[in-house]
Amino acid sequence: MSFKIIHDSIHGSIKFEGITLKLLETPEMQRLNGIKQLGLGYLIFPGANHTRLEHSIGVSYVAERMGRALNLPEEETTLLKIAGLLHDVGHAPFSHTLEYLLHEKTGMDHMEITTKIIDGTIDIVGENNLDEGERVYEILDEYSLSRDMLKKMILGKVEKRTDILSVGEKQVYFGFEKNYLINIISGSLDADQIDYLLRDSHYTGVAHGAIDFPRILNTLKIRNGELMIDKKGVPALEGMLVARALMYTAVYFHKTNRIGELMISRALEEIDLENWMKIYTFNDGELLSLLINSKGYPREIGLRIKYRKLFKKALIIKKEECSEDKEEEIKELYDLKKRRKIEREIAESSGIPPHYVLIDIPQKIADLSEPRLSKTDVKVVDGNRVSTFSRVSPFARALQIRKVQDWILLVATPKRYVEKVRKSAERILL
Repeated sequence: MSFKIIHDSIHGSIKFEGITLKLLETPEMQRLNGIKQLGLGYLIFPGANHTRLEHSIGVSYVAERMGRALNLPEEETTLLKIAGLLHDVGHAPFSHTLEYLLHEKTGMDHMEITTKIIDGTIDIVGENNLDEGERVYEILDEYSLSRDMLKKMILGKVEKRTDILSVGEKQVYFGFEKNYLINIISGSLDADQIDYLLRDSHYTGVAHGAIDFPRILNTLKIRNGELMIDKKGVPALEGMLVARALMYTAVYFHKTNRIGELMISRALEEIDLENWMKIYTFNDGELLSLLINSKGYPREIGLRIKYRKLFKKALIIKKEECSEDKEEEIKELYDLKKRRKIEREIAESSGIPPHYVLIDIPQKIADLSEPRLSKTDVKVVDGNRVSTFSRVSPFARALQIRKVQDWILLVATPKRYVEKVRKSAERILL
């Protein structure tokens, strides 16, 4: 059987053969080679040029390692490798940068897009189709892979059973016997997070992402069909979840990164697109080229991104500065139309064009791009007892309530307008 060895910067040599090798060579997977893992993060961390393809290869490897550490059957380990490889195939250009806008326009997030690519109901190759290479769904059919199980693993949809068994004086809930497969791909302790923390920490140079992967591997358990961790692995789990929280603060929701993401999303809205699904056929370079080859505002933003001439912070509102009523008012701006209305009001008051005022509500983006962020629901095995992580670790509750950013609203504008926009924004928002 033919195989290839890929030399990965994080995990070393990784072997691909059979179905995983065929999937790796599909156009859907290779598009990820042109999509940066951290979107516009390279504007702040110059080394952050690694791609979604690298990450997908890493997740496939980590999922396989987890499967082997648990002594799972070969067919289940192979399924984990495939799900890890495919889990991000539905990402738009610049990764999470356009997530909110595209969710507004299509009603789907990147995980739902991924499942439709797996089903073959969405085509992200289209007119760029080449004679060489099969599509993802064709290869899955060829190998008779369960698409339903793959989709559950990627969406993190654990199955529930209604039976509750009485054990002594307690009633014990038992889940679906294969939930651990789903947990390994999309859960509070999954291959995705392990790889992106290790990889993003390495490429950004931010040390917060360091985690004890070997310790986690050696303390994994399966009980009642769920992935759990032995009590001896709790310090490593604490380290991983703390690393995740710190990386979101220091890297993923860095305010300069958020401003760049706001700019590119706003520019894309100004382009007349009949079919927003077409964005999923692009990689980063093609999207930036689309903006630069347009006219007016989209072209200006494309050039600003190219040459790192970003908007500047005009106003930040922090949670501790807000009353509960004001915080509820700000939450209403989760709605894109309402947010654009306030942006126009601030711009008109400042005497500048409306698209030169951008408002960021980071919590909504965090909820959409990383729904696992506040979850610490890993179960801990101590002999015959099973406890929740929150019962055995004081970190759990703190991590659940901790926000990844210290502001609840940010207003950005070009440098030359900062002072007048700040005054207008304070008057209108505060």
